Amino acid sequence: MELLVYLAGEIHSPWREALKEMAKQYELPLVFKGPMEDHDRSDNIGEEIIGKQPNAILKDEAASAINNLRTQIWLNKADVVIALFGENYKQWNTAMDASTAIALGKPLILIRPEKLHHPLKELSNKAQVTVETPEQALKALSYIFES
Repeated sequence: MELLVYLAGEIHSPWREALKEMAKQYELPLVFKGPMEDHDRSDNIGEEIIGKQPNAILKDEAASAINNLRTQIWLNKADVVIALFGENYKQWNTAMDASTAIALGKPLILIRPEKLHHPLKELSNKAQVTVETPEQALKALSYIFES
């Protein structure tokens, strides 16, 4: 059995690559999807598809529509969602993706540092599992495959 894992969370650190590498080391049958990690491509995709926009707000709206399409499709197909809340960036997209996963009935593993416990307590309460590191999230998934 192979699981499709959607990796929600900030795109400015290499946490996804580290988690994917650990999954290979654990020999877990996981396929990973997530948001577009190329920030420039994500910001420009609307104009690439529908053409130049007259201002920055409409450019953002066009990109947002395409990025939301991508996210919605992969969240719907996901068997489980891992959402990482880091300490250095605003986490609006992570919160939105985690909330969508909950609304869709997708199992959610929430990764957040201890210092974010209080602001994320309600979201954490709705997740199946809350951990502090990507490695802990992966260990929770590896338990699924034990005999």
